[in-house]
Amino acid sequence: MVETVILDFDGLILDTESPFRRSWEEIYAEHGLTVSPSEWACLIGSSADPEEAYLLLENHLGRAVDRTDIRRQRMSRELELLEGAEILPGVCELIDEAERRGFRLAIASSSERDWVVGHLAGVGLLERFAAIVCAEDVESTKPAPDLYRAVLVCLETPSEAAIAFEDSAHGVAAAKAAGLFCVAVPNLVTRHLAFPHADLVIESLAGRLLSEFVEAAETYYGSLPCD
Repeated sequence: MVETVILDFDGLILDTESPFRRSWEEIYAEHGLTVSPSEWACLIGSSADPEEAYLLLENHLGRAVDRTDIRRQRMSRELELLEGAEILPGVCELIDEAERRGFRLAIASSSERDWVVGHLAGVGLLERFAAIVCAEDVESTKPAPDLYRAVLVCLETPSEAAIAFEDSAHGVAAAKAAGLFCVAVPNLVTRHLAFPHADLVIESLAGRLLSEFVEAAETYYGSLPCD
């Protein structure tokens, strides 16, 4: 039976992805570069500071850039845009329902721990999670399954007792590679992608009950061949 809910952080709990994209768009605009929404969405989920974002600019300019300076500029602008960010619709209700049912909650994020923990504390959610696994805790981040496998080990739970909620294609790939039933909840940035490998794709968590995802997951796990 499903008893664990594992959530991504960026773009699923808080809309950090829109400020992240805008901060990069402003940098690109200074250099005459435009990146399509679908191309940008492909970068999301693997790292809080993806190398591909710098490579897009360097390939456009035909030279290397000062990545440290750009990162400092980008981070400053992103934090400015994030001020006052609110928890995304449906997240609190999902967490509340999970706790009422006695489920354990966990975070599996490709971002750094200080980033995730700081923002969770800022919106009053930090103490709700039994496990928080971040980039520093594993050898490889998403789309590798390491983050999800680390959560399962930490909570001593098998994959068939958990559900993953993701907003990116990299995140879905990671969850599926770890053997999890995965619900994709695309955000304003990642909605430009298809999610063919997700078990369910929904527009928002708002108005949805955890029970419907649990039922779908248990049906899915029950249909898998026995070892």
